[in-house]
Amino acid sequence: MTDPDRVVDAVLAAVDDAYTVHLARRLVQTPSVYRPGDPAGTEAAAAELVARELRCLGLAVHVEEAAPGRPNVIADWGASEGGPLLILEGHTDVVTEGDPAAWSVPPFGGVIADGCLYGRGAADMKGGVAAAIGAVRALRDAGVRLPGRVRLAIVADEEGMMLGIKAFIRNGWARAASGAIVCEPEANTMCLVQKGALRAVARFAGRMAHGAMPKSGVNPIPAAAAFVERARALEARYLARHGAHPLLGEPSVTPTVILGGDPTQLNVVPAQAMVGLDVRTIPGQDHAEIRRDLAAASADAAAGAGARGELEVIEERPWTETPADAPIVDAVERACRRVQRRTPGRAGVPGATDGTFLRAWAGVPIVTIGPGDVTIPHRVDEFVRIAELVEACRIFAAAACYFLSGPA
Repeated sequence: MTDPDRVVDAVLAAVDDAYTVHLARRLVQTPSVYRPGDPAGTEAAAAELVARELRCLGLAVHVEEAAPGRPNVIADWGASEGGPLLILEGHTDVVTEGDPAAWSVPPFGGVIADGCLYGRGAADMKGGVAAAIGAVRALRDAGVRLPGRVRLAIVADEEGMMLGIKAFIRNGWARAASGAIVCEPEANTMCLVQKGALRAVARFAGRMAHGAMPKSGVNPIPAAAAFVERARALEARYLARHGAHPLLGEPSVTPTVILGGDPTQLNVVPAQAMVGLDVRTIPGQDHAEIRRDLAAASADAAAGAGARGELEVIEERPWTETPADAPIVDAVERACRRVQRRTPGRAGVPGATDGTFLRAWAGVPIVTIGPGDVTIPHRVDEFVRIAELVEACRIFAAAACYFLSGPA
């Protein structure tokens, strides 16, 4: 049997730091904000850059649309059949840059300064995408032969409804996978758990009336206010029951939107009101129970105000937890020790990632790890440190070797 440490030696020697940094810069310079109504406002250009790069590496590339104009890019390195399948996963879409004047560098300039690459998506997550591709390039250039395959899954719409990873799973690409690395910005720290989420809207219907005669109508705003109070009570109940997770912190039930009435008509009792909620969950919480609790809170709040109420859960993302003894955990941990020369740190992902659905829908054990400060995504002057970027490439390459070679 081939000594995996000797294989790792060869692969790490083949890592080209300049290639990874240059690719990350080119990706940042290729805008991929989803802008509905703008034919150019998709991930298509960034996906095409990725596809061209993978073809240049000699890989067979599959491009599939997750939605019109929003392609996933999929490519394999390694044996065509037999052995384990490892997924390296990333996304091409980025959030809006906002007001360019608020940036100290051009948002899509790909500026390199002070040991950092700046620009929208540098950390979230074009740096991770470049590091994953750089790792596969090193596997290829080292000429190593390992049982199994590495599958690059570079998908669309992670920042939205995660249509890309859902299409990837529905189309069967995760079916044979026995592990996945989600290359999101976590400062190259291992994350085995991530919070779940529910996004819900409570709508309350009343009856319009003159503000001077409010009892001739039904005001839905008190129902909305009562629902906000019930949401706060639910949060307190969940915290008392489950406590704070050591890596993820507390569960939360957060009102994020409240609408009701016309701000130009202060003398009118409105007919409609709504409250939007962002619910974040930790391992051990039952999403079905939470949905029932929210529906009951909506109904009770409406009844107390004489209004009608309904609750709609518009998106649900389960919490995930990967067992510490999963082979992918062992492989990434060994890779971190080898590359970082220390016992790897552990953390949790406070938001959802594409790994949410790889774990929940496809049953694939996941580790989330990648370059970039966890606090920097979605902010102005987003950046990734060059040292973290090239370190991530080495971690991904070494982890692939260890995972495909089997347990220590």
